[in-house]
Amino acid sequence: MKTKTASMSRSLFVAAAMATGALALTACTTTVPPEQSSVERRDSINERADAALKRLYEVAPNSRELVAQAKGVLIFPRVIGGGFIVGAEHGDGVLRVGGQNKGYYSTSSGSIGLQAGAQSKAIIFVFKTQEALDKFLASNGWTAGVDATVAVANLSANGSVDLNTLRDPVVGFVMTNAGLMAGVSLEGTKVNRIDDRGKATPIEKAK
Repeated sequence: MKTKTASMSRSLFVAAAMATGALALTACTTTVPPEQSSVERRDSINERADAALKRLYEVAPNSRELVAQAKGVLIFPRVIGGGFIVGAEHGDGVLRVGGQNKGYYSTSSGSIGLQAGAQSKAIIFVFKTQEALDKFLASNGWTAGVDATVAVANLSANGSVDLNTLRDPVVGFVMTNAGLMAGVSLEGTKVNRIDDRGKATPIEKAK
């Protein structure tokens, strides 16, 4: 009898927990803010991209020269990552060619290992050659380390970026509020173009 009573108690507890979870989920869905329109999303990306470039020039002043001479710059101003064992990162960005916006993109990557909660960083890809930019624009989805070798820039002892060591056609900067991240790799980072409805699409050459 006691066993039967204990079993019923456990069943009631599980049912109550499930009901509570369902109510909490319902409450959460009613408080989620409405999705941004495509225009609002682009405006937000542009504003953040401007701030990310300004921050890059502050922490690595000679990066301004590299960006100015580049054939294209892909700026992801806010890439959010987090998880417990399997981490995932995602962010939206804009491609600028000759100082003009040429398309909007999303980036994603994953990692395995203990994660230190949600983290935010900026990722900036600098296409030094027209060939590298054209290959990016013509690709049906682009992956760093697969479609192009990306040299990740680090600060030297004197606080500057040694541009002479960045000989690959694509250079990447990874930046947090504390400055440029050292010893990181962008290999495996995936990039896809976002259409006007906010969905990822195959990358198409900008006109």
